[in-house]
Amino acid sequence: MSFSMEQFSLKGKVALVTGASYGIGFAIASAYAQSGAKIVFNDINQELVDQGLAAYKEKGIEARGYVCDVTDEPSVQSFIKQVETEVGGIDILVNNAGIIKRVPMLEMSAEEFRQVIDIDLNGPFIVSKAVIPGMIKKGQGKIINLCSMMSELGRETVSAYAAAKGGLKMLTKNICAEYGDANIQCNGIGPGYIATPQTAPLRETQADGTRHPFDQFIISKTPAARWGTAEDLQGPAVFLASEASNFVNGQVVYVDGGILAYIGKQPE
Repeated sequence: MSFSMEQFSLKGKVALVTGASYGIGFAIASAYAQSGAKIVFNDINQELVDQGLAAYKEKGIEARGYVCDVTDEPSVQSFIKQVETEVGGIDILVNNAGIIKRVPMLEMSAEEFRQVIDIDLNGPFIVSKAVIPGMIKKGQGKIINLCSMMSELGRETVSAYAAAKGGLKMLTKNICAEYGDANIQCNGIGPGYIATPQTAPLRETQADGTRHPFDQFIISKTPAARWGTAEDLQGPAVFLASEASNFVNGQVVYVDGGILAYIGKQPE
């Protein structure tokens, strides 16, 4: 088949992005809408779903929002059936819903550790398991897992998150291994440090005019010498959801400004 830009189109596709009321999930879903997809998202409560619906409406995007906890398998199964009935079979799944708890390992309870694993790793397993049968029937499907640089690296205070995201990287590879012959491609996106409202305090200029110490740390570790934006993730997300990536499977694309390729600057 000769190359055509149509390979990047998502026209007529149904895309489910979990936890996409705001932030990275919202940015990815917005890019999918601009590429022609029908957008479905969920969140943990009605307040967040309403917030998301208002944000999509403001951008002129028609999105369907549902309340669903990704860790509750019966609820997820019923949610997916409802989407298939009301919107159509899911062509694209982005497992975006997740949490992080920044707690030193010795201070973290097993219950807190389990909660992070449950949302960040069990959730993608549960939702993927619910959509894969429909993708098999359709003869195609795209699953994109929001991994992290912590799929590859460790850092103080994120033991649970790193364990979950490392597991999610391997779940990504295993979905590829099990369902690649059903024409299902499962890949990951690994964002670097992204400028969001939550990280804004870490990027504020200090009273003496210098950068915040954490901001200095990130800039020094990033060859691009800047934080990423949610928009930096949109192109890779569209590529991995489109026919242009039909022979890309089981990979994690790190969108990190080069951090994972770089050992860091030599101290002066």
